[in-house]
Amino acid sequence: MATIAVMGTLDSKGLEHEFVAARIRSMGYQTLLIDVGTTGQPSIVPDVSSEEVAAAAGVELQRMRERRDRGESVLAMAAAAPEILLKLYRERRIQGVISLGGSSGTAIASSGMRALPTGFPKLIVSTMASGNIAPYIGTKDIVMMPAIVDVAGLNRISRVIFARAAGAICGMVSAEISAAETRPLIAASMFGNTTGCINAAIPLLEQAGYEVLVFHANGTGGRTMESLIESGLICGVLDITTTELADELVGGVLTAGPDRVSAAARCGIPSVVAPGCLDMVNFGEQGSVPRQFFNRLFYNHNPQVTLMRTTPEECHRLGTMLAEKVNASVAPVTVMIPLQGISVISAAGGPFHDPAADCALFNSLANTLRPGIRIVDVDATINAPEFAQACVRELLANISVSRSVVS
Repeated sequence: MATIAVMGTLDSKGLEHEFVAARIRSMGYQTLLIDVGTTGQPSIVPDVSSEEVAAAAGVELQRMRERRDRGESVLAMAAAAPEILLKLYRERRIQGVISLGGSSGTAIASSGMRALPTGFPKLIVSTMASGNIAPYIGTKDIVMMPAIVDVAGLNRISRVIFARAAGAICGMVSAEISAAETRPLIAASMFGNTTGCINAAIPLLEQAGYEVLVFHANGTGGRTMESLIESGLICGVLDITTTELADELVGGVLTAGPDRVSAAARCGIPSVVAPGCLDMVNFGEQGSVPRQFFNRLFYNHNPQVTLMRTTPEECHRLGTMLAEKVNASVAPVTVMIPLQGISVISAAGGPFHDPAADCALFNSLANTLRPGIRIVDVDATINAPEFAQACVRELLANISVSRSVVS
């Protein structure tokens, strides 16, 4: 019988978590109540005490309580939660985890859940679910359900929400998928403006015996891809959509942070890299574009997304940035250049067609790459079938070389 961890601040929200635990048990599952409270005695008896949780991270809870610093206590529990959940997961004592909370409870529980592997059922009912949840989710598959009312007692609204949450986590735990897939994994980056390339590459890679994981290069997607590469699950990377670097450099909304295009180089994963969609910086609806950019060239991708064309000077800097990241590679890597357009809208006749900017990008990239890194020019747009085919050939060759070196 599967066991679901019910983690929360049981000193302040014990009855609410016990309600959820009872609902879970009524559906045929076992529960493990974990207390991550910091300010006093729990209102219900936990299976794992807050002292045990704190000890997992080497924290003396009593001393911390004596200082009466709530912020310090929350930070300490947020550091301890991953340790206890990972321990329970590795011991196969839990098959899912659920929590209820406000900002502090959500911070503690989500910290623990982010340590668990992708695919492990994780759900938080939170008062923070209607705002920016990126700090809580990170790159993991945590489901956040709006609490609607505060997690403060049981009433006609909270009972419904909590009961539905209990049903949801039970459904997630019961929906086990066979892990029979054994094909090696390739990570690929894609944007709406590079969809044609990836769609053409996928069947070619599948024919070669690989499974392809596609990540939307929207900031979160890029960070998730980098995280999976670092986890050791990926054997090759088709990173043809490096657009998040433009948002990082210029100040767009879809940056993946300064470490984008770093994991494969650092971890020795063979790859193919292209300057896909470095012609654009992403903003939200048109009214959200910062004032300093008002004199720039824009394209309305859809009502919620406004694209701004990168300038030749920005493209020069982006070429240098991308090359410096590629230069750190310790595995075979090829840089692919689609000479006729790095996105749908930068090809001839498109609104972002700018040969001078593309030339600045390509020259900077080529001039900054260290000797020994292969660069391939393809006289086609990034979405042309011949460019996708060339990328696949290079990636398969790099994987083959990497395997021969290891063996």
